[in-house]
Amino acid sequence: MKSPEIEITNGEVTKIFKALASATRWKILKLLTNGNNLDVSRIAESLKQTEANISAQIKILEKAGLVISHYEPGEHGVRKVCEPACEKLIIKIL
Repeated sequence: MKSPEIEITNGEVTKIFKALASATRWKILKLLTNGNNLDVSRIAESLKQTEANISAQIKILEKAGLVISHYEPGEHGVRKVCEPACEKLIIKIL
């Protein structure tokens, strides 16, 4: 379930920054934050990239806690649908 915000502390900063260091991952987050829950195929199509590459990028965003994914029935099996994990990301420097 999406949180209104995620607060990042010292231990998680590196993981988050590494996830955000990619232009492709930024583009994925932008697509998802426009109120769209998109499957990997549509993200790949929108960004003109392969589904394999987008799947790898989504995994990195999931591990960083920035994207939530679930599976739904699709035309040819199941499809992985992604959404942002939060609306706001707060990084506190303590």
